Amino acid sequence: QVQLVESGGGLVQAGGSLRLSCKASGRTFSNHRMGWFRQAAGKEREFVAAIRWSIGSTYYADSVKGRFTISRDTAKNTVYLQMNSLKPEDTAVYYCNADLPSWSDPGASWGQGTQVTVSS
Repeated sequence: QVQLVESGGGLVQAGGSLRLSCKASGRTFSNHRMGWFRQAAGKEREFVAAIRWSIGSTYYADSVKGRFTISRDTAKNTVYLQMNSLKPEDTAVYYCNADLPSWSDPGASWGQGTQVTVSS
């Protein structure tokens, strides 16, 4: 069973940057995908970005493409989400997810979430 612990959320002004981290433990991830999803108040959880653990290939939601970058450090078993040019509509709880069965569908393992708030 995999455990995921997110960190790095906070309050930032529009146009600012934040970096989220997701420390994974419990097993190795080999060729699996890991990703980030987010859920704004009153809305459904949505896909943000994903990465294939073994080779680092990535995939992004159109809403964040060009602003967000997902990466991983295999030695630290950690996935990152660098968020630049943040907008108020990026405000949400961000969740780390493991074992995505496809590039944008969630797997079964979730972190506890970290709040990102972007002020205008």
